[in-house]
Amino acid sequence: MSLRINDTAPNFSAQTTQGQIDFHTWIGDQWAVLFSHPKDFTPVCTTELGYMARIEPEFTKRNAKLIGLSVDPVDSHGKWVADIEETQGAKVKYPMIGDTDLNVAKLYNMLPAEEPGTAEGRTAATNATVRSVFIIGPDKKIKLMLTYPMTTGRNFDEILRVLDSMQLTAKHKVATPVNWQQGQDVIIAGSVSDEDAKTMFPGGWTAPKPYLRIVKQPG
Repeated sequence: MSLRINDTAPNFSAQTTQGQIDFHTWIGDQWAVLFSHPKDFTPVCTTELGYMARIEPEFTKRNAKLIGLSVDPVDSHGKWVADIEETQGAKVKYPMIGDTDLNVAKLYNMLPAEEPGTAEGRTAATNATVRSVFIIGPDKKIKLMLTYPMTTGRNFDEILRVLDSMQLTAKHKVATPVNWQQGQDVIIAGSVSDEDAKTMFPGGWTAPKPYLRIVKQPG
């Protein structure tokens, strides 16, 4: 079964570089960013894991936890982490899942459910689709899904931007426009009537069209 936005994120138990976890329990009442990798010791992913290690405090400020995944075993992750710190200048402190039985990759539709075998003998090419980002809310619902090709490094600043937007719009009845950045104007949600908007946004708004009501970012 394919996953969609607002589906409950599949739960799982897995071994990580920080021990065994139950995923939903590990998330707790926070947001979570699960990002996957086809194989350890791959060049693009090495840069990505290092960058996420550097900006992890930004996610922490937003009550969000990071967790990586590769189909390789946990002991291999430990060796890779040393390479990441050496080449990227950042120490990976977030856990990394060892998905040797391909269970998590299958649960999250990164590999077909009927895919045979284990991590042994697989290559980055056969795992090319295990290269996704999922943002999961405290309610354990999937809020975002992105899948990238192996040759294109992911833009994790964009993941932070989206997280800011989702947290803002979960708290206030607004949406964020194209290329929105923290502090910029937002759009009053279509579910809010003009009458209710007068109470919610007493400073008023501009409306180039009745359905496009632009207001200062609340909060």
